[in-house]
Amino acid sequence: MSNLTLTIATRESRLALWQALHVKAMLEQQGHQVSLLGMTTKGDQILDRALSKVGGKGLFVKELETALEEGRADLAVHSLKDVPMELPEGFSLACVMARGDARDAFVSNHYANLASLPPGAVVGTSSLRRMALLRALRPDLKIEPLRGNLDTRLRKLDDGLYDGIVLAAAGLQRLALEARIREIFEPGVMLPAAGQGALGIEVRTHRQDVIDALAPLAHQPTWLVACAERAVSRAMGGSCSMPLAAFATLEADRLTIDAAWGDPEGRLALVCVQASGRVTDLASATALGTQAAADLRTRVTAQGGSILAPVEPQRLL
Repeated sequence: MSNLTLTIATRESRLALWQALHVKAMLEQQGHQVSLLGMTTKGDQILDRALSKVGGKGLFVKELETALEEGRADLAVHSLKDVPMELPEGFSLACVMARGDARDAFVSNHYANLASLPPGAVVGTSSLRRMALLRALRPDLKIEPLRGNLDTRLRKLDDGLYDGIVLAAAGLQRLALEARIREIFEPGVMLPAAGQGALGIEVRTHRQDVIDALAPLAHQPTWLVACAERAVSRAMGGSCSMPLAAFATLEADRLTIDAAWGDPEGRLALVCVQASGRVTDLASATALGTQAAADLRTRVTAQGGSILAPVEPQRLL
């Protein structure tokens, strides 16, 4: 394969640039010439409303996709959990890289962990998933919206607007901010979002040259578990407007996936399911995730929860 000259479209937050530079370095190790195209997305600009109210996580990728479509960039690097379950026609998720830490982290300047927060303490997050899981763990807390990139969220904590906030551990670790972490939530305590901790690379479907160049960066075990997790979300009609968690692990060829649905208002009990089976490719991973979603949907509906219709058509990732 001949070496390429490539441009990466990326958001301009410090974490997004770290991720893009990480991919850039790996591609350069393969002999390619790589530059970055930094962009500000609508998701970065709208900070006064929850994502679920203004169009979802797709707000973080649309401008990058426009750059791909116009030929100003050849690939876009995303946090996989921010990538919509269905991409526009002509776009593909060409590569899922090795997963970092998939867990959530509790950050506070005054409290050692979630359990030490007093009743009525204010915890910041704008994730409906985290809201639901936090209310299941501590219904006595006050959950307040928290938007902005990682540095902005930490600054709001430091300004005294919150007693604690919940963030993805991987972002803090990638920016060498591990010292801010007071507690790591194990998946059995706070189930992660689908794809959390992994990077996904989006390209135009017809760019086989770029797809081939990305092949050495792909991590098949991560791709399989992420595919199962995203299949749960897709089958549930999920987006950031769905209080949904999904996390899978792979041992040899056996994949186990846990999924949970919660009521952000805390009126209904948290619903949890698990599915396990042999997985050898993206199709079987998708099937297992879809199976878990069907079980989850049945249980949520049985207790009076409201779920959106599943998105069609279903795709592998």
